[in-house]
Amino acid sequence: MTPLPEATPGPARSVFVVDDDADVRIALEALLQSVGFSVITFASAEEFLQTVAPLRRGCLVLDVRLTGQSGISLQADLTRMGLDFPIVFISGHGDIPMAVRAIKAGAVEFLTKPIKPQDLIDAIHSALLRDDERSARRAAADEARCLFDSLTLRERDVLTLVVAGRGNKETANLLGISEPTVKAHRGQIMRKMNAQNLPDLVRLAQEIDVTRRP
Repeated sequence: MTPLPEATPGPARSVFVVDDDADVRIALEALLQSVGFSVITFASAEEFLQTVAPLRRGCLVLDVRLTGQSGISLQADLTRMGLDFPIVFISGHGDIPMAVRAIKAGAVEFLTKPIKPQDLIDAIHSALLRDDERSARRAAADEARCLFDSLTLRERDVLTLVVAGRGNKETANLLGISEPTVKAHRGQIMRKMNAQNLPDLVRLAQEIDVTRRP
């Protein structure tokens, strides 16, 4: 396994290569490093799971048929663990049902060996773009949680009803407060959540699924 590089500040990303063939790992590492990617290689799915931190940025180049846990099984485990690394599968067999299964489960691409270098590079660029989107969604959700936590309990009640489509009068009746009080709470909520309008507020609330929060 390639030693893990020191953690660096900022959006540093890596390409994680998981393949039980040492020659393939060496060849892929050389190819990807030659075009500027930071590459970390692993000989098994188990080694990858034991080493990579959940919040690490990057994408996964994953052999389907590994010694021990298979690539498809690793994909399923990552999904269950909530680790949505974008995956580019590589395979020595033209297994169409397996490719369909992998893509339906969220894989970016399924490439059959021998792999054209440009096809792999293009797939990795697509995977890293998806990783950027994943990171942006996570950052937006984290910000929304912090803003939500600044609300009072009553403001959270009002927000939940607003997101559910309740009007001021109905919200007031449901909470046993006056309509002007509801309007005042809504104003405070908009200010605290940094929302410019109602659709913006609903989007922020959906980021953290306020209906499931206590």
